[in-house]
Amino acid sequence: MYTRIVVPLDGSATAEAVLPYAEAFAAGFKTSVELLSVIDIGAMTTHLAPDKVHHLDTIIAAEEKKCASYLKNVAKIFSRFPTECRIVRGHPAETILESTSKDRDTLIAMATHGRSGAKRWLLGSVAEKVLRGTTNPLFLVRAAAAKASPQRILNSIVVPLDGSSLAEQILPTVANWAKALDIEVTLIRAFEFPASAYYSSEDEIPDYDAFREVARTQAAHYLKEKEISLVGEGVRTVSILTIEGRAADEIISYAQTSPNALIAMSTHGRSGVRRWMLGSVTEKVVRHSDDPVLVVRGE
Repeated sequence: MYTRIVVPLDGSATAEAVLPYAEAFAAGFKTSVELLSVIDIGAMTTHLAPDKVHHLDTIIAAEEKKCASYLKNVAKIFSRFPTECRIVRGHPAETILESTSKDRDTLIAMATHGRSGAKRWLLGSVAEKVLRGTTNPLFLVRAAAAKASPQRILNSIVVPLDGSSLAEQILPTVANWAKALDIEVTLIRAFEFPASAYYSSEDEIPDYDAFREVARTQAAHYLKEKEISLVGEGVRTVSILTIEGRAADEIISYAQTSPNALIAMSTHGRSGVRRWMLGSVTEKVVRHSDDPVLVVRGE
């Protein structure tokens, strides 16, 4: 399914939080791993004292040697799989994007900052820029919520669907992940009362119970069709759930009650993550979920 898994590392415990997941993915997808470290020379120069500038080449060489030793040690985790350690000079986000853009079958797996989580990405960090710019599948895990062991690191995939073809584009990926990692799938569709229902005239009192029943029935019928399709693709266990409420809130809440859950979602192909900035469900889930999120760009 994937030709390789690229794992960006900067030597921090935060970045290393993704390693157990990457190990599990390498085993499940039977693919190679690339450990990528980027030396940001621009940042080094900015923080370098004026009297040290003429020693820049020496400092960079020392940093490269340090990174090589670090990656070699991390690579021991992946001794069962073909593993490459790469050290590249450049801007971290741009380098990650450039090194993966030529192969859409490369999975990028990276961690976000623990306490501030995805909120930090949206303020200009490396993860945000990768999120905005990549056309590759992207696995994101919040460091504070990461698991320490690859054993049963994920038990289920939570898949929000809204009836659109865009949302449904995640389903082939979900089927492959579920089979490769031997995990369950839960399909969710949230519904809520349309705004117009709260502004009816005094002569027309909305029948909320009737609306609720119709919405739930339609959602369940839709999800059942997708369940049958996934089972036909060989997914072991698929369940469906209809929930009343705001989609993002309900998705996050449900995932929190499911041990070791992964939320899988599609983004718009052309505009990608930029569309999320307008307050979509995907943006809210990525911002606020404590659970890992898999993002796949749709066509």
